[in-house]
Amino acid sequence: MFIEERHKLILECLEKNGSITTNDIMEQYSVSYDTAKRDLRILDEKGLLKRTHGGALSLHQVAVGRPPKMTIKDITSVKENYYQIALKAVTMIEDNDVIFLSSVTVCYFMAQNLPVNKKIRVVTNSIIIADELRTKDNIFVIMLGGEMDHKGNCYDNIAIETIKRLRFDKSFISSAFISAEFGLSIQKTSAISFYDAIIASSKKVIGLYPKEKIGFDSVVSICPAEKLDIMITDWDTAEKDLISFDEKGIEIIIVEKSDEDEM
Repeated sequence: MFIEERHKLILECLEKNGSITTNDIMEQYSVSYDTAKRDLRILDEKGLLKRTHGGALSLHQVAVGRPPKMTIKDITSVKENYYQIALKAVTMIEDNDVIFLSSVTVCYFMAQNLPVNKKIRVVTNSIIIADELRTKDNIFVIMLGGEMDHKGNCYDNIAIETIKRLRFDKSFISSAFISAEFGLSIQKTSAISFYDAIIASSKKVIGLYPKEKIGFDSVVSICPAEKLDIMITDWDTAEKDLISFDEKGIEIIIVEKSDEDEM
């Protein structure tokens, strides 16, 4: 098979399925690992796909990707990459840690899976996360007060003043999008001071970013990407983005896709 024909078939597969792995290319077209990687690099350089850690995404899938909203309805349908990131984040929590969980879907999955054999103090601005934790005997919850928005979250000055009186061993945060150039970004300016206070009060800031949130910019920049000490992402994140974050001194942790159907 000529290389042009193989590239055409790879793009057709992406159009149909939205993604393709290096192993898929090796198996379907009987080529080596290096050849499969080279095919994806060439197509990426031509702007025909977005190369990821383990394969590639179609540009259509990348463009339409949006982080899910944090509502009760969302928790009934779990994206595997969000769930695997949450499980990895939980393993970083130590006994007697004081942690902050932001009001995002990944942090809700963390709340569902916090260890039962460790004493943990959790601070959150999400009434949904606080409600999930309130019956767990080993978890002590501080709910940030203030004016609550329609999603059950508090971001106002009352919450910010409370944060300034606290110190977190680890803060687990996310935002609408993140890029190496524009940093962490959101749609509204109202939460900038809130995020600034969280970061200033944290010994370690851990960003939770599925592939859908990486490499794009929202309207308002919260802070530079290097404010993160660690970023946990998934197996489909583009290699170019991983390199750009690594160059800024951010420790990158990539979770792998589960072999089991945990969903």
